[in-house]
Amino acid sequence: MTADLGTRSGELYAPGDELLPGAALGGDDATDLERDRAPAHDRDAFARSRERFDAIVGSLESVETDRLEHSELEDLLQKEGRELLRSLFEDKLELCAIREPRLDRVVDAAGVERRAVERDHSRPLLSVFGEVRVGRLAYRRRGEENLYVADGVLNLPEEKHSHGLRRMVALETPRGSFDDATDAIRRITGAVLGKRQVEELALRAAVDFEAYYEHREYDAVDHDDVLVLSCDGKGVVMRPEALREQTRKQAEDAENKLKTRLSKGEKRGRKRMAEVAAVYEITPEVRAPADILPTTDEEREAVRDGPKAKNKWLSASVTDDAAEVIARMFDEAERRDGDHQHSWVVLVDGNNHQIDRVSKEAKKRAIKITILVDYVHVIEYLWSAAWNFFTEGDPAAERWVQEKARAVLEGDASTVAAAIRRKATRLGLDAKQRKNADAAAHYLLAKRAYLDYPTALANGWPIATGVIERRYDTLPISMASRRRSGWCDRAMCWMVARLS
Repeated sequence: MTADLGTRSGELYAPGDELLPGAALGGDDATDLERDRAPAHDRDAFARSRERFDAIVGSLESVETDRLEHSELEDLLQKEGRELLRSLFEDKLELCAIREPRLDRVVDAAGVERRAVERDHSRPLLSVFGEVRVGRLAYRRRGEENLYVADGVLNLPEEKHSHGLRRMVALETPRGSFDDATDAIRRITGAVLGKRQVEELALRAAVDFEAYYEHREYDAVDHDDVLVLSCDGKGVVMRPEALREQTRKQAEDAENKLKTRLSKGEKRGRKRMAEVAAVYEITPEVRAPADILPTTDEEREAVRDGPKAKNKWLSASVTDDAAEVIARMFDEAERRDGDHQHSWVVLVDGNNHQIDRVSKEAKKRAIKITILVDYVHVIEYLWSAAWNFFTEGDPAAERWVQEKARAVLEGDASTVAAAIRRKATRLGLDAKQRKNADAAAHYLLAKRAYLDYPTALANGWPIATGVIERRYDTLPISMASRRRSGWCDRAMCWMVARLS
């Protein structure tokens, strides 16, 4: 048996009078050790857990609990049930310790042998059920760290927190702030973790995400499949020291009218862009505008599903600029289709710099691509224009947006832009009143080369950055506003990595 010192926690050699001298299997010492480790059937290893279960049943059978409301019964069972699970877990670990066989020879990675063995060594483990003790044999040699073979068998972490608890941290942290995650973990498991512990565990959870993607194997791209690349950017509130130099100076030089809050039009100047990119494959599913925005009952009944993303790859960064993230996106796409035999569709949010970087990257690699602006962004511009024409809550605004959005889907973006400007003029709106309408019209005209939705639908391509937008549902944009202190580089890098 060979153990690796670098993968398990170790302890320095204890005084000699604490040792059990090493011996070959079958010797006197081995016999004594085996006798101390009695087989499981010689005693009830789960006696404490059975007693606890009987106590819970007895409590529920008692007259006193008849007067409890259902919510109080829930609280009682949640608390006692968690402790029962903790007891079962610890009893099982003790049973494993009882059954642990003594090995005749244990050698570490450096070839140093451990022949002395000592029992009754234990370590804490904070699990999703609560804290337990893990007992195991210690293989020892004077001047060397102890080796614990059972740690490897159980795949124990070097630190105190179990893998289940770490998984919960990784799942809960993207839902809100670190304070929210700490509260959720305490509520679900009863485990009391400090905010700093949650932050450190969260950072460790993302340490190997790049290596995961590098070694992840995908099936070969099917002959008729289309390669879809998608990128999007969002501003994320950061702590002052984590801002880019220019943004930090703007924030420092800003003079707000009020001390306690921002006035209309004022900005904090405290954001950095988080760039997210995705690559995936789709089997084309031909659709028509009526499948996206049906207007009659007949069209609604005949709606066809869109293409489904498969073999998704995502990358995100708040420290790297858009050019670096987009380059990685193209690297991944070329890894799948190095001969450029498939159709490449690139979905973007309409940002000019983003489109420019995508175009340059494609030209540098001699790849023919089709760029499409995310259709959802177009609809957002139309809604923004609608509030220049209608009062908030007016059902007519919804009908107007649907009509114009359907027209854009049918390839009439320029006509829609002209209609928006005519309506603003006909209503006699001044420059301020028609600002959003003019912005929408300008957007449609400026991006019309990338709004060829009729061709995209006819070819069975996606027209929205849904894969990325779903990641931004949890990327802390709204969340960032709840974190008054903002994000630091390390925490935000973990967050975007976790969402990858």
